[in-house]
Amino acid sequence: MLLARSAIIIDADAISRQTTASQGTAISAIHAAFGDYAITADGAMDRERMRGLIFTDPGAKKRLEAIVHPLVGQEIEAQFQRALAHGARCVVFDIPLLVESGHWKNRLDQVLVVDCTVDTQVARVMARSGMDEATVHAIIQTQASRAQRLAVADVVILNDGLTLEQLRLEVEKIAPLFGL
Repeated sequence: MLLARSAIIIDADAISRQTTASQGTAISAIHAAFGDYAITADGAMDRERMRGLIFTDPGAKKRLEAIVHPLVGQEIEAQFQRALAHGARCVVFDIPLLVESGHWKNRLDQVLVVDCTVDTQVARVMARSGMDEATVHAIIQTQASRAQRLAVADVVILNDGLTLEQLRLEVEKIAPLFGL
């Protein structure tokens, strides 16, 4: 909805998925660090296997993040520089782990949190990914809490039970705060 109002969107999760896809920039390092176990037959990172490993081995999570996060950071910066070069009025950084990373808040002019209850979050993840409820709850437990996300927010949209049209109206209300 912000894109439709001329914002440039930089999606950290999409970038992360590109780096771990077949032929992605992180694949050779992931293979070197974790072996064949971590790579699917088509050459992508095996997300399900790696998810299982990082839940049982905190060291594995740190090793994986040490590979992927710098590559994601480089691509985010490259996209940001391209957006600036093209005269972007507003650049939106869609960063799922903004609170956990610790360094983003100081680099952003404002933080918009699109919030919902944990129950809604679980239901949406299950519907989108096909994961079972226990797995989704386990993932949520490794992330910043709802309260922590709200604490860093400059602007909050509560997206719980809204229709797309109602959400669009909320976005229209806040768009001027971002120069849109």
